[in-house]
Amino acid sequence: MYAVIKTGGKQYKVSEGERLAIERVTGDGDGVSFTPILLVDGDTVTAKADDLAGVTVSARIVGEEKGKKIRGFTYKPKSNNRRRWGHRQKYTTIEITGIGKAGETTTAAPPVAEPEPVAEAPVVEPAVAEPEPVAAEAEESES
Repeated sequence: MYAVIKTGGKQYKVSEGERLAIERVTGDGDGVSFTPILLVDGDTVTAKADDLAGVTVSARIVGEEKGKKIRGFTYKPKSNNRRRWGHRQKYTTIEITGIGKAGETTTAAPPVAEPEPVAEAPVVEPAVAEPEPVAAEAEESES
C-alpha cells in the first residue's frame, strides 16, 4: 500500500516505514498527519476527495537538516550594481508510521533495534626478542 501526499508545494509517494526529507513542518509533539491525494492498495486506486475524506497518513518527526547552499549573484552592466546572496533551505526528516482511516491507521513494523557492538578481544603484543649483538660485540664473544 502506498499513498501520495502533498506538502510544501510538492507531492511525495510514501509507504509505511519510509523516511523522507520534506520542507520544514512543525508538529505537535513528534507526530504529524497528512491528507493523501491518492491512495493505492493493491489493485484498488482511490483518488476522489469524497473517498479520501477519512484517510490520513501519519508520520513522526525524526530530525531537521539543512539543504545545499545556493549562491546567487545579480548585476547590472555599466552601473556598478552588484549583489551576492545565498540561501539554505531547511528540511524536516519524517518517518511514515501508518496509512489508513483516522481510527484504523495501520502501523509499520517497529524499528529494529541496532545490535550492541561486539566487545573486541584485547590485543596481545608479541614478545619482544632480544636485540642481536652488534658486530664488535659478536667478534669479542667469538674470540
